[in-house]
This record gives sequence, structure tokens and C-alpha cells, in this order.
Amino acid sequence: MPQQITDLLQRIGANRDLALAIGVIGIIAMLILPMPGWMLDFGLALSITLSVMILMTALFIEKPLQLSAFPTILLIATMLRLGLNLASTRLILGHGHEGPHAAGGVIAAFGQFLMGGETVIGLTIFIILVVINFVVITKGAGRIAEVAARFSLDAMPGKQMAIDADLGAGMISEEQARSRRQELEAESGFFGAMDGASKFVKGDAIAGLLITGINVLIGLVIGVAIHGVAFGEAFKTYTLLTVGDGLVSQIPALIVSTAAGLLVSKGGMAGKTGTALSEQLGRYPKAFGMVAVLLGALALMPGLPFLPFATLAGACGYGAWALSRKAEAEAARAKAEKAEAEAAAVETEEPIANTLAIDAVRVEIGYGLLPIINGSNTEPRLDDQVRALRRQMATDFGFVLPAVRILDNMALGANEYRVFIRETEAAAGEIRIDRLMVINPGGGDIGLPGEATREPVFGLPAMWIDRELRDEAGLRNLTVVDCGTIITTHLTELVKDNIADLLSYTETQKLLSDVHKDTEKLVADLVPAKISISGVQRILQNLLSEGVSIRDMATILEGIAEAAPLTQNLTQMTEHVRARLARQISAQQSRDGAIPILTLSAHWDQEFAESIIGDGDERHLAMAPSSLQNFIGQVRELYDRLAGEGEIPCILVNPMIRPFVRSIIERVRPATVVLSQNEIHPRTRIRSLGSIGNQTALEAA
Repeated sequence: MPQQITDLLQRIGANRDLALAIGVIGIIAMLILPMPGWMLDFGLALSITLSVMILMTALFIEKPLQLSAFPTILLIATMLRLGLNLASTRLILGHGHEGPHAAGGVIAAFGQFLMGGETVIGLTIFIILVVINFVVITKGAGRIAEVAARFSLDAMPGKQMAIDADLGAGMISEEQARSRRQELEAESGFFGAMDGASKFVKGDAIAGLLITGINVLIGLVIGVAIHGVAFGEAFKTYTLLTVGDGLVSQIPALIVSTAAGLLVSKGGMAGKTGTALSEQLGRYPKAFGMVAVLLGALALMPGLPFLPFATLAGACGYGAWALSRKAEAEAARAKAEKAEAEAAAVETEEPIANTLAIDAVRVEIGYGLLPIINGSNTEPRLDDQVRALRRQMATDFGFVLPAVRILDNMALGANEYRVFIRETEAAAGEIRIDRLMVINPGGGDIGLPGEATREPVFGLPAMWIDRELRDEAGLRNLTVVDCGTIITTHLTELVKDNIADLLSYTETQKLLSDVHKDTEKLVADLVPAKISISGVQRILQNLLSEGVSIRDMATILEGIAEAAPLTQNLTQMTEHVRARLARQISAQQSRDGAIPILTLSAHWDQEFAESIIGDGDERHLAMAPSSLQNFIGQVRELYDRLAGEGEIPCILVNPMIRPFVRSIIERVRPATVVLSQNEIHPRTRIRSLGSIGNQTALEAA
């Protein structure tokens, strides 16, 4: 039998939901069924234990959300005390005439020990406890919970916007943003629940007061009228039991109310309550010294007891001296560490190797543009925009852009900036931080007062206007750009133009080992058995140089694995990979559901094919310069005419000659896309706009 009971308790302990359900059923049973005195003693001891445990937990937690179940705990503890009150009321009214031990040993002990056998003293202590609990602690904790709930709900939209802004700027990940949102929702729900849960404590205090009054009055009636006990003896017995019951209920209630107050008042205090209080109070030794002086003066005043005030004055004086010594020691240590660090910085010569390190991308700005780094009310932070750029580049090209270094350069003009790619100046510009740049997308007159200028990225006509004209420019459908956006846009175009050069050997290793971990087996089979890391790097650079995303690394590596046994020519391997990426390339170049294309005439197709000489890795184009000039002139003429019609087509050529046609086109029109027939996905529609060499525009297919 004992083993069966042990197994049952173990199963209940393992299933916490079942244990809680059994506990709640037990509380409900107290409200219905009579309870013997020994069981009541056990229940009262459990109530005191639970209240002390709640208080200690509230003291040791570091933030309120670590005890987010407190409103539920408060409700269960209140129901437990009320159930015990009802059970004790049955015993007091039913057996009170039998003596002080009629309601169990705990109530008798509280009545005799705390009251000293005097009913007036007991009543006074009970009323004081009720006043302290109801008027002071419960009312204050309820007000704090109410204000905290209101402020938490009011601040929720702003906090959510801040999380979204950090996520959009790339400062936090999706998982971190989700965690912050969940914590924000939990915080609002907790303070809202605490606002309602404080009413439990308030109602418990009122109920305890009413139960005590009812027990005294009804007990007198029952004892005198029914059991024939003398009025004086009945008053003493029933009052002793009732007040003892009230005390044994109100003391746990007072402890739980204190825990609730500690929890809701913990708001801006970090760490455990005792540690935080001692740390914060110990920051001001002068305060201890002033208190010591005051207590010493009170100790010397005639009529006041000397020993208590003198003892406390000595303790505060010692505390002030000890804290002062500690503060001086910490200040001296901090000063010594600072001096040591400065001396080390002066004495330590920067290694010569550090001067050889270069920045992949660097932006230098003049001193007048510092607000876009430090942040201002009128300009977004440049570093936040750069983080967003890096995230966008990773999404569009599958390549994690190296960190962009932003420096102020006193040698530049106040409003100038420069962009360096691998220590080489790639672009420069001048902007006005006190104004906004507006551009007319249609190319017409802007129609606003301002200073005419040229947009530094694309060289478009623009104008600097006052910031007060932003709304009016928006109503005129003008493009309004702030300074940070100008620099970021310029940086974006430069990175796109030089993205192949930014993919270094180290970045390629990171892509293969850290980013694309799902291709680990494929990489192990390829490198170095079939191709080196440098070879993979060159193929990825070839793709990026023509604007092809390398995000689908699995397909790229599969294409390399297929081409490697057939050829070691990186250009041919790149062409095979491009064919494997046909779906991606076709989707990227589609316009309105179809790819606009220009084809080569039969003359130029044959001309290019016959001009390729050599075998294998030695293949190259040997076309006559006059023919090249003629081809380039025809391409320019046709593209200029189609651009006037709003068309930007791709050039579709034979797979064998695509690399050579691209090498010619990129010299005169770098943004022009050259596709091979193998890169058109079977399900993709094409729209032919003409043929280079025939000079005839065809209607859309």
C-alpha cells in the first residue's frame, strides 16, 4: 500500500497540470465539506508556507516577467485562504463552546500567543493588520499596477515601431524581432493582469474583516442561546478563536500583498531586489554621513534614550567611512587603468602589417555631414541605411557585402563625400545637409525656388530646396531625396558595378562554409578534387559581373560538378552554370510576362562564329577592327531608337559566341544583358524587338 501511494504521488508530481487540478478541487472541497481540526492545521501551515515562498521569489527575481504567473498564483492563494476561513468558521461556530482548541492547534496558538489571552489586544492587532494590508500595501500596489498597465499599453505602438525599425535597418534578425515582440506582449499582458489581480487582495482583506465580525456575533448567539455558556466566557472564547483565525489568515495575506507590491514596483530596477537596493543606496556615502550626524545630535538631546540613537549613529558613520574608502579605491583603480591604457597606446607602435590592410568599401565625409552619422531630427542615420543596403544586396545577389567603413575626413570640404572601393576612389559628390534635393522624373521644370544642381549618382538635373517645401514637392509628384539617401544610392550603384571585385577568396570561403551549410557534402566532393576555391570564386565573379544572383548556391555547385569532368575552362563552366540558372535568369529579365530581345542577323552570327580562333582555353575573338566598329555602331543606333520607345531589350545569341559578344558589348553598354538560347527557360515567353544588322524593328510577339 505505501508503494502504491508513492507511485501515485510520483505520477502526480510528473504531471503538474494534474497536481494543480487536484489542488483546486481540494480548495473547492473546503467550501462544501466540513474539515477536522488536524486537517485545518495542515491547511493553515500550507497557507503560511505558500505566502513566504511567494515573497522570497519576488525578492530574488531580476525582472517582473520572470514571475508572469503571479496573478494566477495570487488568485489561488486568495481562494486557499478564503476556503480555510470558511472551514475554520464551521469549527468555531460548531465547537467553539468546547474551548480554545475547538478549531485546531494553529488558531489556538495564534490566539493565545499573539493576543496574550486578552481579546482586546487581539482585536486591536487584527484591526491594525487589516488597515496596513488594505489601506497601505494593497492600495499602493494596486495604484502602481494600474499606472504600469496604462503606460505599458500606451507605449506598445512606439515600442513595436522601434522593433520594426531595427529589423528594417538590419540591426536585429527576424528571430530577435519575434522574441522582442513576444516579450512586449507578455509585459503588457502581465501588467494588465496585475491591475486586475490587485482587486483579489483588496477583496480578501474586506472578506476577512466581515468574517471576523460575523464569527464574533454569531458565536455569542450560539454559545449563550444554544449551549448555555455564560456571556463573559462565551465572549472570551469565541473572540479568542475568531481573532486567532483572523490573524492566521491576515498574516499570510499581508505577506502576499507585500510580494505583489515588490513585484509591480520593481519596474526600472534591474537585478535582484536586495542587490539592486544595496548597490543604489551605497552610491552616496555623504547621505550616510548626514544621517550619522543627525542621529548623534538626537542621542545627545535630553529626554531621548542615548543608546539606540548612538548605536545607529555609529553604524551610519562607519557605513559612510567604508563607502567613501570603497569609492576612492574604485576611482583610483579606474584612473590607474585609464593611465595604463593611455601609456600602452602611446608606447605600443602600430604593427607595420596593419597599414597594409585595406577596406573593401569605405565612405569618407566632410565635417559638415557628421549629423548623418550621429543622427539628427532631420536626417536618418547613415549607418542604419548602410545596414539596410547590405541586407538588400544579400537578398538580391546572394552575396554578403563586406562591412562598409564610414569615416570623417577633415581634408574634405564640409559638404563633400567620397566612396572608395578597395582603397581606390570610385566616386565623389557634394551635398547640402540643410536642404533637400528634388528631381522631376519627367525631366521638365521643377517649378520651385532653389539652387540648380546635378544629381551626383546619375547626373540628372536637380535642385536643392528648403526643407519646408517637402510637402509641396510631394504634391507636384517630384522625387524628394535627403542627403543620406543620396550617399546610399551612390554607394548602391558603385557596389553593383564592382560587386565581382568585392567577392574575395575569403568571402567565397565564408559563403561555402558558413552561409550555405546545406551544400557541405557537395562542396566536399568538388573542392579540391575537381576545382579549387579560386576557381569557384572566379565563376561566381563571372556571374556577379553580369548581375546574376549567386543566392542559389546549390544549383551553381551542381552546374560546376556537371561541367568539371568535361572542361577546366572557367568561362565554359560559367556558361554551363548560367544554363542551369535559366529559370532564375529568365524571371529576372522578364518584363510584363515576356523577355524583350534583340537577335543577331545571320551575317553577324556567322561573322562572330568565324572570328573565334584557337581551341580549348586558347579560344579568343579575332574580328577585324572595322567590323567591330560597324557592329558597335549598329548596336548603339538600334538601342537608342528603342530607348526612345521605352524599351530596354536583351541581346539573344548563339551559346557558342555569347561570352565574346558580351565582351564587346560591355565596353560600350555595360548594363546591356546578353543571353544565350540555353538561358531562356522553356516556359518563358519572348518578345522580339528587332535584329542587329537588319535594322528593322519587329512587332512584339
